[in-house]
Amino acid sequence: MAASSVRALSSGLKNIREVRVLLCQSSAASKGARDFVEQHYVTLKTSNPDFPIRIRECSGVQARVWARYDFGRESSVSVDNMSADQVAGALQTLVQSKP
Repeated sequence: MAASSVRALSSGLKNIREVRVLLCQSSAASKGARDFVEQHYVTLKTSNPDFPIRIRECSGVQARVWARYDFGRESSVSVDNMSADQVAGALQTLVQSKP
């Protein structure tokens, strides 16, 4: 599921300016976000070499995915306690939405 979602994201990234993934390096709640990054970051970055995809690690932080749109508008969704597939779905939702 996540692999097809990640491939589908490439066409939708035109609607946003930046994606940020915030996660904790060690918490169980961030495991899905860490797994998503390990499994899909290379695919996303290879498909979109000029698109800024930022990974931010901070001890004790709640796992979140942020999308920055035109005119500095931002939207985020918590991905705490989600699987890698659910994180991909949350990112897909952010890509398709307009703030």
